[in-house]
Amino acid sequence: MKKLAVICVFVLTAVLVGGLSAPAEAAARFIVAHNQTSQENPYQYGMLKFKEVLERLSSGAFEVDVHAGTIGTNEDELVEKLQLGAADMIVASPGFMTRVGIPEVDMFSLLYLYSGFPHWERVVDGEVGAKFAEIINEKSNNTFRIAAYWSAGVRNYYGRKPIEKIEDLNGMTIRTQMSGVVADFWTQIGAIPTQVAWGELYQALQQGVVDSAENDYTNFSLLDHHRTAYGRFITETEHDYTTRLLLMNGNRWDSYTDQQKAWITEAVKEATAEERRVTYEQLDKSKERVIAEGGVVNTIDKAPFVAIAVPIQDELAKRLGLEDLLQAIRDADK
Repeated sequence: MKKLAVICVFVLTAVLVGGLSAPAEAAARFIVAHNQTSQENPYQYGMLKFKEVLERLSSGAFEVDVHAGTIGTNEDELVEKLQLGAADMIVASPGFMTRVGIPEVDMFSLLYLYSGFPHWERVVDGEVGAKFAEIINEKSNNTFRIAAYWSAGVRNYYGRKPIEKIEDLNGMTIRTQMSGVVADFWTQIGAIPTQVAWGELYQALQQGVVDSAENDYTNFSLLDHHRTAYGRFITETEHDYTTRLLLMNGNRWDSYTDQQKAWITEAVKEATAEERRVTYEQLDKSKERVIAEGGVVNTIDKAPFVAIAVPIQDELAKRLGLEDLLQAIRDADK
């Protein structure tokens, strides 16, 4: 009994003088995800920068898990996980967002909307980008909150033959983004838009399931699409300076403290700068690799493509009541 009493006195004294500390609070897990499986993809560089910055700023209060295609290689899977709370932040293309009842986001899918990356940055980082973020948040009842706009390069045609003129696409199947305005564009050209999951596209090109596809040099070269039988001819149509949405769940965001929000905001800022830097840097290197590995590249007069794209832009903006925003996008190039 004396021994037990001595132990109790020791513990009580230690607590009173602060000699024993309370158990450390467990780090909050923050799950970020994208659908690309390559570790060299710009998304991965951006997500790793987010992890580095958030964990450093929070002194370990946040622990970030980065998933590169490991919880979904289709973006609709990632959007669903964000909605359900199984992911805290994802990268998604505008086309997948239209399927959850936000047609306005299809504006970001319009082709030949930007003259180059400087024009694109002025739009998404300015008042137009802020307005679309507000629309998406309101239309989704705070389910989706745009944290930032990322890029996936500039998209080109690649397929079983080079395109010398617009008529060469007539009757060809082409794997495209899942967006109404994108499919409309290729249909008006005379091609046949086809849906193939990104993770299955290599095999589809290898076996001739589709005649062609379209993407940027970095994304299709990282998965060796240019080495397939139906992917080695690249025509630089440059039809889409792409927008990707870095999305959070708005309700989850609202649950964070002001300090946590400040940490996340700074981490997103640095991650966005890194993702864009790697995207731009990799474009020329990826093109060089494609050519060195047997890809055949040619250019084309883009004026006939633009002539088809502009009326599609006008029609969508009118239908959605976004004529002012379309004009603001165009004015940002002046």
